[in-house]
Amino acid sequence: MSNASQTLNTDFTLVGLTENPEFKLLLFVVFFLIYIITFIGNLSIILAYNFSPNLQNPMYFFLTNFSFLDIFYISSTAPKMLANFLSENRTISFYGCAAQLYCVVLLAGTEFNILAVMAYDRYNAICHPLLYTIIMNKISCIQLIAGSWAIGATNALIHTAFTFSVPFCKSHKLNSFFCDIPVLLKLSCTDTWLNELIVFIIGGGMTGGLLVLTIISYVKIISTILNINSTSGRKKAFSTCSSHLIVVTIFYGSVFFMYLRPNSSYGKDEDKMVAVMYTIIAPLLNPFIYSLRNKEVKVAIKKILNRIGAVLTH
Repeated sequence: MSNASQTLNTDFTLVGLTENPEFKLLLFVVFFLIYIITFIGNLSIILAYNFSPNLQNPMYFFLTNFSFLDIFYISSTAPKMLANFLSENRTISFYGCAAQLYCVVLLAGTEFNILAVMAYDRYNAICHPLLYTIIMNKISCIQLIAGSWAIGATNALIHTAFTFSVPFCKSHKLNSFFCDIPVLLKLSCTDTWLNELIVFIIGGGMTGGLLVLTIISYVKIISTILNINSTSGRKKAFSTCSSHLIVVTIFYGSVFFMYLRPNSSYGKDEDKMVAVMYTIIAPLLNPFIYSLRNKEVKVAIKKILNRIGAVLTH
């Protein structure tokens, strides 16, 4: 049988975060709670936007789309990880692995694009306030979101196709809790220099380019803010950007550390913790970072909770 045929019939085994049965139940409870909190937190932001007239502007439109992405992003890895904590059978089929990898890369890539779009939105709001409603009109916002998804989908298709084009003839145990490019390439019995080059050039080029655009936006934003005479005006302008900068730092930092390294340094246990950071913890933190630092979002969420409470008590 050819290497290609063997590869197509391959079932992979996900090692997960631990192989110690004593910790599995504890980890299941911890990550199940994280998953539920993440889902509720991001859903709260989506509901707050849809039911609060004062949040109907581009900034919250993009934040709502970002929360929508986070729900699907954590859902692409967490359910399988939770199931594996309770099961001895931790296998995932070849096509299931390919589908999971595509979804993870698609959602992560789209998040990078939307983070850049959110920086562009803040740039226009602070640097061009008089033209803001014209530049960031409804059609432009929808086009920016659609473009983010299109770029993310193309990027994911390229990486998934090249990753699964290599033959897997080593151990089929993936030292991770989900199918990821670095751990999959570790199983290949051929030289993966081309795949690594594609990750660096296409993946690194896309994320690096978006990061540069984000940095340029914030350099201009900070320069404009420093020229504001009013102290309260500067404080308000900074407050609308600080949450976004925190999210950018967490997401870019963990993903760059994981992907933009030589293949020889992959597969270590600390890499699992980094993967947990950008696939599980980042979606958990994002709604809290944005809501706790944003008075309008907090007020909108409290109103929704009060409405739900009133309905339940009657």
